[in-house]
Amino acid sequence: MDAAGVEAVWRIESARIVAALTRFTGDFGLAEDAAQEAVAEALVSWPLSAPASPAGWLMATARRRAIDAIRRRTALKDRYALLATAPVVDDEIDPDRIDDDVLALMFISCHPVLSREAQVALTLRVVGGLSSEEIARAFLVPVPTVQARITRGKKTIAAAGVPFELPAADERRERLSGVLSVLYVIFTEGSTATSGERLVRPDVAYEAIRLARTLAALQPDEPEVHGLLALFELTAARFPARTGPDGTPILLENQDRRRWDLSAIRRGLAALVKASARGLGPYGLQAAIAAAHASAPSVEETDWDRIVVLYEALGRVAPSPVVELNRAVAVAMASGPAQALAIVDELVALDRLPNSHLVPTVRGELLTRLGRHSEARAELEIAARLCTNQPERAILLRKAAALS
Repeated sequence: MDAAGVEAVWRIESARIVAALTRFTGDFGLAEDAAQEAVAEALVSWPLSAPASPAGWLMATARRRAIDAIRRRTALKDRYALLATAPVVDDEIDPDRIDDDVLALMFISCHPVLSREAQVALTLRVVGGLSSEEIARAFLVPVPTVQARITRGKKTIAAAGVPFELPAADERRERLSGVLSVLYVIFTEGSTATSGERLVRPDVAYEAIRLARTLAALQPDEPEVHGLLALFELTAARFPARTGPDGTPILLENQDRRRWDLSAIRRGLAALVKASARGLGPYGLQAAIAAAHASAPSVEETDWDRIVVLYEALGRVAPSPVVELNRAVAVAMASGPAQALAIVDELVALDRLPNSHLVPTVRGELLTRLGRHSEARAELEIAARLCTNQPERAILLRKAAALS
C-alpha cells in the first residue's frame, strides 16, 4: 500500500482511533501524538507489507505507542499497568460503528477554553485527520503556525482538565453551537477562500461536509445540525458551475445550472426537511435561502420575495451586518436597487463592516444599476483594493474598468 492509501485509511479512521485512545489514556494530547506516530510507522511499513486490517493495525500500533509514553511517566505506573493488561477490542475501530466517542472528540476539539483558530485546527487534525501541512494550505498560514495552534490547544485542554466524555445533555446543547460554528468556518473558507489564487477550495469544503454528516448521524435529534448540513450540501451543489476551466469565477447569473450537482441538492433538501421539524434556526434559514436558489431555473425566475422574507427572519434570530448586506442584495432583485441602496448606506453610516470588500462591492453593483457609473467605479476600485482573493479581485477590477 502506497502513501496515498495510508492517508486514505487515516482520513477515514482517525477520529475513531484518537477517540478510543483518549478514552483508554484519559489524555487527549497523548492519544493524538500516539496516533500520529502510528501513521508515520505505517508510511514506512505498509508499502512493504500491507496489513490485512489497516484500521486494526493503526489502533494496535498507536496503543503500543501510548503505553510506551505512559510507561515513561513514572507517576502513572498504575495507569500503565491497567492499559498494558487491557484487552484490545476490535469493534472499537469497526468502520461501520458510530458511537459517542467521536462526538466526544468533536466537543473536546471545539471546547470553549480554546481560541477559534485552535478549535478549527484541532477539529481538522484530530476529527478530520488532516495533516498540519494540509491545514496550513487550506487557510494559507505557515505550517509552524498551525503546529503551534495544535500544540497550544492540546496543552490548554490538559491544563483545564477537560475530561474525555460527552457533556451532559443540557451542556451539550449549549456547546453544540460552538461545534457548528467551527464547521461553518471551515466550510466557508472552502466555499469562498478569504485570500489566495483560488476562489473555491473544494477539499476543505468537502471535509466540513463529511464532519457535518458525522455529526448529524451522532446527533439526529438536533434540527440545527441538519440545517447546517443542508446549507453545506445545497451550497456545494453549485461548485461545479462556479468557476471555469482556468479557475475564473462565474457569477450566479452566468452559471450553467445543468452543471449543478443534483444529488447534493436532493441530499440538502432532505436534510432541510429534518431541520424544519421544530422550526428553522439560523443555519436552517440559510439552508432555506440556498434551497430557493437551488430550485430556481434562473436568476430571473428565483423567488426573491421569499428570499427577502427569509433574510428578514434570519436577521431577527441571528442579526449581523453580513445578513443585512445579503438582504439588501435580495431586496435589489425583488424591489429594485434604490431601496437596497438605502440599506447598504445605513451599514456604511454605522461602519458595520469596516475594511471589508463586501460593502463597496454591493454598493458598486447597486450604483451601476442606478446608472451612477462614476460612483460605482470608485466603489468597485475600493472593493478591489480591500479584496485579498485574487480571482474575486480580478472580477472587481474588470467591472470597474468597464465603467470607465
